[in-house]
Amino acid sequence: MKKLSARRRHPLAALVVLLFALAATGGLYTAFAPAEKAKAEQESSQSLAIQEGKKLYQVGCSSCHGTGGQGTSDGPSLVGVGAAAVDFQVGTGRMPAQQPGAQVPRKKKIYSQDEINQLAAYVASLGSGPSQPTKKQYDPSGSDVARGGELFRTNCAQCHNFTGEGGALTHGKFAPDLGDVDPKHIYEAMQTGPQNMPSFTDGALPEKDKKDIVAYVKQVNSDKSESPGGFKLGGFGPVSEGMFAWIFGLGAMIGVAVWVAARTAKAKKS
Repeated sequence: MKKLSARRRHPLAALVVLLFALAATGGLYTAFAPAEKAKAEQESSQSLAIQEGKKLYQVGCSSCHGTGGQGTSDGPSLVGVGAAAVDFQVGTGRMPAQQPGAQVPRKKKIYSQDEINQLAAYVASLGSGPSQPTKKQYDPSGSDVARGGELFRTNCAQCHNFTGEGGALTHGKFAPDLGDVDPKHIYEAMQTGPQNMPSFTDGALPEKDKKDIVAYVKQVNSDKSESPGGFKLGGFGPVSEGMFAWIFGLGAMIGVAVWVAARTAKAKKS
């Protein structure tokens, strides 16, 4: 005990304790301060994006959707639609709309992607909704194209037809051609259900299923000049192909049969 007590009273003991405390404090700061700083910088960046997005919104969107996104008689409420809906509508040029109509068509976008992200950040701050997907979510690389085709034919072909070439709907509406649509926008359309399209939540159509559908659409439209099965007849599937077979194929067979019968009857008379 006397030896331990003597060590504690050593002149350098206090210095050793102080150095240990400083090292421990420095280690803790190094471990936690950068994370807090990064979080603070991220929150500051997000706040700035919301502010800039609000300015863009007031100029280009508020006349139809209201000053606070509450909606008006000329445009629906944006509260709760989420960032994905903004990225889809503005990124495909559908918004701002040129004029009212049965359906807003796709056109050249007028905002840069940075401005679209700012608008999306502001609208997302009005109420929770689907966020913009990451590239990992919509990138078709490595997806199951065959399974995507099955899912597409079950959930999408009724409007977009079997190869995603689009088709007419009622009252002047239409399902657009998906051939040259960006994979991210196809994914966002399934997330948000724009215009006449139903939304497919992750509960109804999981993330992997959406990714497989994106892969199928891009694969089947990778080269529209080629059709391995022959003349594709607009890609409408077995109904149009069967009708073509009955009308033209069966008609040709009947024509040949009539011609053979006429030739035979003529030969017998002569």
